[in-house]
Amino acid sequence: MALIEKTTINKIEIVGDFKHIQVREDRQIVDDGTNEIKTSGNWHRYVLAPGDDLSGQPADVVAIANAIWTDEIKAAWTTHKESDAILHGRS
Repeated sequence: MALIEKTTINKIEIVGDFKHIQVREDRQIVDDGTNEIKTSGNWHRYVLAPGDDLSGQPADVVAIANAIWTDEIKAAWTTHKESDAILHGRS
């Protein structure tokens, strides 16, 4: 019996005014790729902001980003980051 770690994306959410993409991965341990040994709940989340590099992202995440991250959203996010940096003395 060979144990394999298998990672699948089980949730993709669009959150906030700037359309951040939150991705939840489910990491499973399976034997021979069929019988799950470790149950779900071993989740890892990460968030992508408008304009982030999408290299290495799954195709469905890239498709969602390309659909929702319009030029207007990217510009608004950049303006927000710049305003926040000035407000907090980080230029």
